[in-house]
Amino acid sequence: QYVTSNFAKQVALIEAGKQKPILMVGNLEAKRDYTDVRDMVKAYWLAAEKGVPGEVYNIASGKAYKIQVIVDILKKLTKKDFEVKQDPKRLRPSDVQILLGDSTKFRKQTGWKPEIPFEKTMEDLLNYWREKIKE
Repeated sequence: QYVTSNFAKQVALIEAGKQKPILMVGNLEAKRDYTDVRDMVKAYWLAAEKGVPGEVYNIASGKAYKIQVIVDILKKLTKKDFEVKQDPKRLRPSDVQILLGDSTKFRKQTGWKPEIPFEKTMEDLLNYWREKIKE
């Protein structure tokens, strides 16, 4: 499970009283480039419409966030207080510190750009898990 969804699910479980108020995390210092799936679907559509067959394109937001930022956003989105605890099983010995995509070529070819702010993505993910856990 992706870190964004995993953390949001854990917070929703904490809110519902189904998990102790401890968010289990790995390396919070690593930086990752996140693109909302709704923006990605638009990008794929534009790739099919305006992309050059056989060309390779990177599709990315072009912004890298520390994983710690996910925790910070989720803390703002919940009224429940929780502890953050590093789980050694979630640490990768060969973890890449920064994964950042450059979609300049794709943007020039298609006019695409991500529109959904990362904070909105996290809010929607948390709300998704809140509803899912109620079921």
